[in-house]
Amino acid sequence: MAQDKAIDKKLSLSNLPDLLTVREVAQLLRVSPLTVKRWGKRGKLPAIRINSRGDRRYRKEAVLYLLGIQPKEE
Repeated sequence: MAQDKAIDKKLSLSNLPDLLTVREVAQLLRVSPLTVKRWGKRGKLPAIRINSRGDRRYRKEAVLYLLGIQPKEE
């Protein structure tokens, strides 16, 4: 539980990393991690598989799109 609170404090829309974990996406979207994984399988939120275990990572832009936030053009 202490780790979840630490992630909540660090994770805000202004300082998101380029690739997000399942847990981070679930917290941002306020859904369960299982829901995030299901969305990936259905193509709603495409995942990138990394390392030999196949851990999922999600692009910041895709998550922001689900939130209805358009990326700022620089």
